[in-house]
Amino acid sequence: MPEVKVLAVRELTAYLQRLLANDGRLANVWVKGEISNLRSPTSGHLYFSLKDQAATLRCVMFQGRSRGLSLGLRDGLEVIARGQVAIYPRDGVYQLYVAEIFPAGTGLASLALQELTARLEREGLFAADRKRPLPLLPRRVGLVTSPTGAALRDMITISRRRFPGIELILAPARVQGEVAPRQLALALELLAKRGGVDVIIIGRGGGSAEDLSAFNTELVARAIYACPVPVIAAVGHETDLTLADRVADRRAPTPSAAAEMAVPVRAELEQRLKSLAERARRGMEHRLELARARLERLTKSSGLDRPRQELYYRQQYVDGLEQRLLASWERRSREREQGLNLLAARLEAASPLAILARGYAVCRRPGGGAPLKSSREVLPGEKVEVILKEGLLRCQVEEVGG
Repeated sequence: MPEVKVLAVRELTAYLQRLLANDGRLANVWVKGEISNLRSPTSGHLYFSLKDQAATLRCVMFQGRSRGLSLGLRDGLEVIARGQVAIYPRDGVYQLYVAEIFPAGTGLASLALQELTARLEREGLFAADRKRPLPLLPRRVGLVTSPTGAALRDMITISRRRFPGIELILAPARVQGEVAPRQLALALELLAKRGGVDVIIIGRGGGSAEDLSAFNTELVARAIYACPVPVIAAVGHETDLTLADRVADRRAPTPSAAAEMAVPVRAELEQRLKSLAERARRGMEHRLELARARLERLTKSSGLDRPRQELYYRQQYVDGLEQRLLASWERRSREREQGLNLLAARLEAASPLAILARGYAVCRRPGGGAPLKSSREVLPGEKVEVILKEGLLRCQVEEVGG
């Protein structure tokens, strides 16, 4: 008679535990059912069962998971739960350790987005303490959006009106469709590697929830998080926050509002500089006046040991110091104002938009990409796009020369 191996209860239970733990399908499973036998002891843990017409599954949701639960659970409520299946050794039963729970009417796409949002939040991608401030006066503003959409025109118009001559750099990308997430992430990476870009606006001009799906992808969210340059998200949707909105350093309701956040008004900066100069001048005058008054009191003091003539000399010294300080401050104010005007002139001269305004044009392949620099880059019959100061021409090459 062959030898029979007899297992202890704990050995069999441990074996079954290993089987379940090694089954990847049971590590993250979605289960739909009706809640029954709901219990909520003082520990904060939730104990209940999910059942359908044929079976019942015991469930546990620990206090750390249930604390922020907005859904009011009750017996008879049909839900979808996500969690891990494992054995509870003491009772020898398998149960679902619930991580998240949603109403049964929630779609799978919505469930997946909620799960992704929760995971990225746990990783710290939305943390407020990592948000970076926007630069006061950016030299270059990067734009990640469609090259043919209204969002681009709005941002260019607003930026030029607020600070004429500021340099805008477009990294074109599709904003919806299957290739959109990849192109958006790549455009962010290219602008960051280019160097000299002080702030980036990524977005589009609104749309339905499906149209905005590219901005709810993990690829785009992580690209924004990894970008070393401050990012403004301008997805153009007032009610729902996308993952891009949550990760970005600032969120704007529209592309136009994003341009207003990124680009200061030149006249306001000049006025602010003048106000600071005036405040500093008044402060110095006040301090000098106090020093003069103190000297006058000393000259009138009967118990003064020093000769009166020396006090007169010191008063003259203070008067001369006042004149030199005021002259120095006025000179520094003029130098700062000249520096600001010079910077603005350089920005305007270097702007591609200023070059286009002088009658030049930029030729490129359809769909974006780098400008064409030589006629040898195209062949007769190929199509190209010609970007003008206002508008875009789509042309076909008939002959190549030079």
